[in-house]
Amino acid sequence: MRFLAVMMMALVLAACGSSPKKQQAPQGYYRVQKGDTLSKIARQHGQSVNALMRNNNIRNPNHIQVGQLLRVQGGSASPPAASGTSTVQAPKATTAQSVAAPRSIKLIWPAPGSHRRGTGPQSQGVFITGAEGTPIKAAAAGKVMYAGNGLRGYGNMVIISHDANFISVYAHNKSLAVKEGQSVKQGQTIAQMGRTDTNTTQLYFELRYNGKAVDATRHLPAK
Repeated sequence: MRFLAVMMMALVLAACGSSPKKQQAPQGYYRVQKGDTLSKIARQHGQSVNALMRNNNIRNPNHIQVGQLLRVQGGSASPPAASGTSTVQAPKATTAQSVAAPRSIKLIWPAPGSHRRGTGPQSQGVFITGAEGTPIKAAAAGKVMYAGNGLRGYGNMVIISHDANFISVYAHNKSLAVKEGQSVKQGQTIAQMGRTDTNTTQLYFELRYNGKAVDATRHLPAK
């Protein structure tokens, strides 16, 4: 998988005790290396420092850490935007146009409960509201590319690579049941529903194709 030097969702892996030099970042994200500055990263990815700060909830451009995962150009619009603290605003209704992936992937719902898509005009993520502790299942078979809580606004999160193109994201979990590098089957429990870095007990689920978020509801069974 080509999951390096392209941010994986601003996850501060140093905070979860993992080694940034040995880990890769999913498409759409960049892992901060020794000697990096926010302006240098912005130039490398053809975007402004302000855009990087906004997309990664960074208040001080001088406060980035080696191992931190940053959302860079090529990723989708942010899922839940973080407030001034570690929590995020409750999801809002959206009129975002559905973005289709170039090909299909057969998914299952990662959790039961009511759902709605998006938090803003460009978001493709799905919020599934349920009870705390509800098992979160892998929507498709694959390999765990990330399991931790280094990304502000996402809480305890899992990212699974399904093939060369598709990855899925599971955020705000109460606890995680898988580790990075672990292979999982479709329907396998990977976490428990929670409310880390959010105000509501819910799962934020996102499907990405080549680093860009696409409408996961197109690939999920009808409810």
